[in-house]
Amino acid sequence: MRLSRYFMPTLREAPADAQIVSHQLMLRAGLVRQEAAGIYAWLPLGLKVLKKIEQVVREEMNRAGAIEILMPTLQLADLWRESGRYDDYGEEMLRIKDRHDRDLLFGPTAEEVVTDIFRSYIKSYKDLPKNLYNIQWKFRDERRPRFGVMRGREFLMKDAYSFDVDEAAARRSYNRMFLAYLNVYARLGLKAIPVKADPGPIGGDLSHEFMILADTGESQVFAHRDLVEMGAPGPDIDWFGDLEPEVARRTSLYAASDEMHDEARFAAMPEDKRMTARGIEVGHIFYFGEKYSKPMKAMVTGPDGKDVPAQMGSYGVGVSRLVAAIIEASHDDAGIIWPASVAPFGAAVLNLRAGDAGCDAVCETAYAALTAAGLDPLYDDRDDRPGAKFAAADLVGIPWQLIVGPKGIAEGVVELKTRATGERQTIPLDAALKAITG
Repeated sequence: MRLSRYFMPTLREAPADAQIVSHQLMLRAGLVRQEAAGIYAWLPLGLKVLKKIEQVVREEMNRAGAIEILMPTLQLADLWRESGRYDDYGEEMLRIKDRHDRDLLFGPTAEEVVTDIFRSYIKSYKDLPKNLYNIQWKFRDERRPRFGVMRGREFLMKDAYSFDVDEAAARRSYNRMFLAYLNVYARLGLKAIPVKADPGPIGGDLSHEFMILADTGESQVFAHRDLVEMGAPGPDIDWFGDLEPEVARRTSLYAASDEMHDEARFAAMPEDKRMTARGIEVGHIFYFGEKYSKPMKAMVTGPDGKDVPAQMGSYGVGVSRLVAAIIEASHDDAGIIWPASVAPFGAAVLNLRAGDAGCDAVCETAYAALTAAGLDPLYDDRDDRPGAKFAAADLVGIPWQLIVGPKGIAEGVVELKTRATGERQTIPLDAALKAITG
């Protein structure tokens, strides 16, 4: 993409009401524009990042055996009345009436809709397990939306729902999602820690939140250092085999946010293994049994011929929230530092003297080579000051900057900057292209 033809409205200063780094940088870099309190338009740069995160989530859900569907944003209130949640949900639910005076709502979550879909088609344990997931916009009418897309009213969410015949099978489904989530965050360049979450009135021990470490995190995290340093399981595990040992390796080590922290247990750990940090919640997985299947009569016939309510779990990832969370975890004073997996462009070509025949020719060669290599480069061909081009490239966080100026052209070299480290090399164009393309 040539920047002279692109739409990338950047700002010198963030609006005064942008309180946290991710909100400030998303506005300054032209990723989003606020349309109303807690509601944002996603501009081209932000949309590219959002779609890349969405695709990583999709690929890892598919790998773990989940099946994608697309559920509506508007839901029938009658389904929520069946589950008993319509009157209990509170003012965060946006309630709507259509022209026929039917009660609808803008879905804050989708347990009722997916349970209705399931009960319409699945009747026997022989058709289980099933895990249906949906990447869709949700709406919760927060009283005080703040921190940009970190706590907005409209947000993009991946929500998956597992269905099993009994609790043992439900635990196996839970384990698949537990490990799949770790793979998602690793691919996004994030260090995620699964911490035990409050299961609420359902009880049991199957509820975890996933926290990524960031100095600006909203929660305090207390964890065993070995858990923090433990890598993701990777793609090659047997997703329908026995995953309990992999999960147990992680859940046996202490990890809790301040809400669930046990000071005595933490103090009992060796001092060199205790780690505290700030964290941002980016996912929540939860087994809730027959909370929805029983009142909504989502029954399956078991091996003994008896009908039982399906055992269900839910698994949420805030896709739009992850854009902000990645920025909170990866930025510097100059702007965003995107991991390569979600960067809006793979490389930036900066022409320091647009219109100069030599600079233009080298930039066109580099741009064509990077495009052919699948890097989706951004070519800054604007007639602007070099300083403005450097600032823009740093602000939007593109991993590589290939800088072309007349002095370098005369010497047969270009400058290559790595955004994450700030390292600069002065090397021939072929060597620079080889470094970028790996």
